[in-house]
Amino acid sequence: MTVPARFAIGEHDFLLDGEPFRILSGAMHYFRVHPDHWADRIAKARQMGLNTIETYVAWNAHAPTEDSFDLTGPLDLGRFLDLVAAEGMYAIVRPGPYICAEWTNGGLPGWLLRRPGVAIRRNEPTFMAAIAGYLRHLAPVIVPRQIDRGGPVILVQIENEYGAYGDDKAYLQRLVDLTRGIGVTVPLTTVDQPTDEMLAAGSLPRLHRTGSFGSLAAQRLQTVRRHQPTGPLMCSEFWDGWFDDWGTPHHVTEVASAAEELRAILAAGASVNVYMFHGGTNFGLTNGANDKGTYQPVTTSYDYDAPLDEAGNPTAKYWALREVIAGFVPVGDDVPAAARPAPAFRVPVDRALSLWDVVEDLGRWRDHDEPPTADALGQYRGFTLYRTGVDQTGPATFEVAEVRDRAQVFLDRRRLGVLSREHHETALDLPAGAHGTLEVLVEDQGRVNYGPRLGEPKGLIGPVTVAGVAVRGWQALPLDLTDPEPVARALRSAPDAAIVHSGPAFARAVFDLPDAGPPADLFLHTGAWGKGVVWVNGFCLGRYWCRGPQRTLYVPGPVLRPTGNELLVLELEAGLPADVVFVPAPDLGDTN
Repeated sequence: MTVPARFAIGEHDFLLDGEPFRILSGAMHYFRVHPDHWADRIAKARQMGLNTIETYVAWNAHAPTEDSFDLTGPLDLGRFLDLVAAEGMYAIVRPGPYICAEWTNGGLPGWLLRRPGVAIRRNEPTFMAAIAGYLRHLAPVIVPRQIDRGGPVILVQIENEYGAYGDDKAYLQRLVDLTRGIGVTVPLTTVDQPTDEMLAAGSLPRLHRTGSFGSLAAQRLQTVRRHQPTGPLMCSEFWDGWFDDWGTPHHVTEVASAAEELRAILAAGASVNVYMFHGGTNFGLTNGANDKGTYQPVTTSYDYDAPLDEAGNPTAKYWALREVIAGFVPVGDDVPAAARPAPAFRVPVDRALSLWDVVEDLGRWRDHDEPPTADALGQYRGFTLYRTGVDQTGPATFEVAEVRDRAQVFLDRRRLGVLSREHHETALDLPAGAHGTLEVLVEDQGRVNYGPRLGEPKGLIGPVTVAGVAVRGWQALPLDLTDPEPVARALRSAPDAAIVHSGPAFARAVFDLPDAGPPADLFLHTGAWGKGVVWVNGFCLGRYWCRGPQRTLYVPGPVLRPTGNELLVLELEAGLPADVVFVPAPDLGDTN
């Protein structure tokens, strides 16, 4: 799109150059999809009959540190929006600053939460000053790509389901002022779950209210209409599936049910954003978590039972929703090609090393009187190792106030047990007469992305006691795994491994692709492994866990090469099998 146009909210409809326009949108988060796949997924949205792509913006992905802001590679939002425009589609941008999205910390940067006096999602000066800086970084990307400047962006959302969290109208107004202040001229919206309380608390009179729901569409649109008496109705999050937590069944939504709810939305004359059209993957260690009394981390797969599956292939739901849309607008004859099975093969594990063999290459120890939080160390994702000395003459219990989120406890590097936040485990018995070095490896399994525990620090939360006495004199080491090359170098020079160490340990396999031509996507089978993280050619695929539901990790073809692919595994608990196995299709687990 190169010709400027006007997009507005009319008395009854969205208006594109004065003519009624219905938004038929699909959600796709650029940061959950390999950038070499963006164009393919966007084209498939158009082929389903959609005219718009919606995306959140993950602040903490762009700003991992206080003095950085990355808009390159997989975070090149400008390129993503340009690809939307090149497909002849429009875009909705939701910059938050809070996004939920089952994304770690709901998109809020960990470093921001360490600032003295900061109060999130409130009209608080420190928080608002940080948001102002964030929006200034986004301005050169979003502002020139608005529809009135020849770009695809037609709507920008303010906050996200704010009525479920607070009712600070001054905060919402300040967000509006900051957003307009950077040059955003397109209409502004809010979204809330369709209850009277949330819709009233989560918006302002000058913002266009929309709803988020997945069922009872006609009834819930009526609730939205009570709070938005004029203008177009919109379900800006039509939940056509759901996300998965570790240890629960894989969630699916009946195809026929999803299709009928979409039909009801369109029959009511409403606009819609299908959430998700394509879910993608929580690559790296980016998954969020929920805690409503029990901590539940989100899986690596964000398949969401969406119309496009995790690997970007059309599902039965894709064709059903396409048929519904075709009953209201022309969709054309262009359709995606059918998916092919992925290559299936196995390769041997050829090297392994204990974590203890390489730990000194992954960071530096820092001295502390009491165990610091991971956040105090600047560690906002991954693993933190603590150590101290113990010298007991009799039985003793090691106890922490709280562990966030899973801690393996070792005495002289012999594993004693696990403390799990999920199971509210905070204490374990030490051997009688325990003497030596006590080490605690703590995994941040994903920061809470929704509710009052949003923004909490990770690591060991003190006090920490042994036999009821506070333990003083600690060292802490935040493991830097953003680049696994130090581990890879150590493994390359390690002796051949006939038997893989039990965890925590790193292992390596090197493989060539069995088929000629451009590298295809792969599915790595992890069902026989314990718990850990996998990298391929330095790209972090994410976490695996034998408790499921998912039993495969998705490997995007663009991270592969025809020969010499290097796979690294950090196995935390069990020993790895002798082989690494790739299978023809994903296995996301038993369904509900």
